[in-house]
Amino acid sequence: MSTNEIKSKFSSFFQDKLYIELIIASILFVFALATNSLLEFIIYMLYFIIFLEIVRAVMSFIREHRVKIGILIDVFIILALREFILNVVKINKEELDSFDALFNSPTNFHILVFSGVILFLFLLRYIAKKTSPDNSESRQ
Repeated sequence: MSTNEIKSKFSSFFQDKLYIELIIASILFVFALATNSLLEFIIYMLYFIIFLEIVRAVMSFIREHRVKIGILIDVFIILALREFILNVVKINKEELDSFDALFNSPTNFHILVFSGVILFLFLLRYIAKKTSPDNSESRQ
């Protein structure tokens, strides 16, 4: 194998960003497992994604002078998923003896509420995607 072939394979490897994302995600996952802090990693990564989406919304507003509702709905979906994950972890400590116990426990009630909120936000996201001015230009 010549050095040009090696360089071309090396450059093509890094052109496909999926490999880079898989390597970084694998390293973070192994580190989180080794330090026994997988849940904290997930929570902080969701916080990071929320900040990224907020910055994306602000930059979009500065450039286009309009608010993209889809980006803001994505932020709320991620925030609701984060709260959902936190409450699901708490539910592992509770006992469910009957169907009424689902509604008597505040943690279970929060999970039920967050499930409804997430479904509602997904419906809003679908409607925002269908009615977006960006989509109407491509339909014509």
